[in-house]
Amino acid sequence: MGPGRTSRRSGAVAAFDDGSGLGEVVDEAGDRWPFHCTAVADGSRTIAAGTAVAFTLVPGRAGRWEAADLRPA
Repeated sequence: MGPGRTSRRSGAVAAFDDGSGLGEVVDEAGDRWPFHCTAVADGSRTIAAGTAVAFTLVPGRAGRWEAADLRPA
C-alpha cells in the first residue's frame, strides 16, 4: 500500500527547475516527493525553492507517488 491520497502533508519545496517544470518537495518526515509544475495549485506553474507548502500525494507515472495540489502553508 502507498501513502493515502486524502491526507495532507506539510513540507517545503527542496528544488524547482523552471525550464523542465520539475521539482521536489521534502515532507516533515524527510521523505522526498517529485512534482510537476501543473501540481502548483494557484495555476502559476512556478514555485520558489524553500517555500513551505501543504500537499497531497497521488499515484504518478511509472507507479511512483508524486506531490500534488501544492499550496503555500
